[in-house]
Amino acid sequence: MSRSAHPAGPRHADVLPEGHYSAPPADLNALDPKVWAQTVDRDQDGVVTVGGMSVTQLAEEYGTPAYVLDEADFRARARAWRTAFGTDADVFYAGKAFLSRAVVRWLQEEGLNLDVCSGGELATALSAGMPADRIAFHGNNKSPEEIERAVRAGVGRIVLDSFQEIVRVAHIAQSLGKRQRVQIRITVGVEAHTHEFIATAHEDQKFGIPLAGGQAAEAVRRALRLDGLEVIGIHSHIGSQIFDMSGFEVAAHRVVGLLKDIRDEHGVELPEIDLGGGLGIAYTSDDDPREPHEIAKALTEIVTRECEGAKLRTPRISVEPGRAIVGPTAFTLYEVGTVKPLEGLRTYVSVDGGMSDNIRTALYDAEYTVALVSRTSDAEPMLTRVVGKHCESGDIVVKDAFLPGDLAPGDLIAVPATGAYCRSMASNYNHALRPPVVAVREGEARVVVRRETEEDLLRLDVG
Repeated sequence: MSRSAHPAGPRHADVLPEGHYSAPPADLNALDPKVWAQTVDRDQDGVVTVGGMSVTQLAEEYGTPAYVLDEADFRARARAWRTAFGTDADVFYAGKAFLSRAVVRWLQEEGLNLDVCSGGELATALSAGMPADRIAFHGNNKSPEEIERAVRAGVGRIVLDSFQEIVRVAHIAQSLGKRQRVQIRITVGVEAHTHEFIATAHEDQKFGIPLAGGQAAEAVRRALRLDGLEVIGIHSHIGSQIFDMSGFEVAAHRVVGLLKDIRDEHGVELPEIDLGGGLGIAYTSDDDPREPHEIAKALTEIVTRECEGAKLRTPRISVEPGRAIVGPTAFTLYEVGTVKPLEGLRTYVSVDGGMSDNIRTALYDAEYTVALVSRTSDAEPMLTRVVGKHCESGDIVVKDAFLPGDLAPGDLIAVPATGAYCRSMASNYNHALRPPVVAVREGEARVVVRRETEEDLLRLDVG
């Protein structure tokens, strides 16, 4: 099925302006499995389906924009991480990527633990029944109230991020008559191959206690002396959207060096090492992420080799995939509102969402792809920029992509790989209503996070 063509911007690669795109794909109707959830396909009419349901049906029932989450894919990815690391390691899903009570229940059922970094995330985890001893609590500035709630609940570990927090957690735990299990987050001076604003292990940043200058060693020294703390390990996180394992190798070498120094000074071999998360996913066909079993094998070999060299027992490894689990499992479904060709440049395609439901393009210069999903088309490809409806020129969802030249208002398009951070970072800019999260599995859909209403907005406005 196709529609009459609109006058559009440039369509041939030899007349395109410079940008972030590749040449037009051979088939605009094809769906690259690297970037789409596992059950996504097209039906005999050319309409995209997920979990056995068509996007047209989903749009009719739940409206647009909407985050559509493939539950079977989420569970399969969680299970793959759990299987890859086996029983001798711990997998903590990073709740910051996307968290809801349904997700917490899926994690429990698939045998994963959960990492939270705020009181709200902790409340969500506990309200959905996640056992507290399977929760890790992160954050660079946890409030006394958040710490007290975590200690009272019996969270399995608190990751200490500063010298002040060492004292704060110890005092609260002791006042409650408890001894809190903790890890100490250090920065190892390794900058992962990632975007500047999501690199988190070089020393000029807000997270962790620097290894340089003996600060991390001093943090361990102080924590070991406090009765309210049980120091169980060292935590390191080197960045986000990482494909190259070499950064982990350098980080592990430095972390194990600290473990050796701790043993030599205190006669203690800490039993755990957490290497964080940050493993990349495919946002476009050019991305080439590693499979969980490859990552598990590489990380295990790196830590084992470093510990053998330091004559240490190999500690229990923890990892924290978030994006790597939920990112590929969802796409954002939009309806096209206007199609505006700019002669000699590109065609602007405006949708009924934007930076309020996906801030990552504006914030990180992130790249996404997009597809026409309510039908197929044989029209010539046109270079497009998918933009939102907000009052910002930077309100861009997909910077440069090819869509069919007959794209028209009312068509449904979808942006894949939006499961991580898009709903978590969504806003009410321009008083937009945050979209729902609709989980689909085996021909059935259900709302796991409902769409906001005007009543929700006005309920908070007490002026």
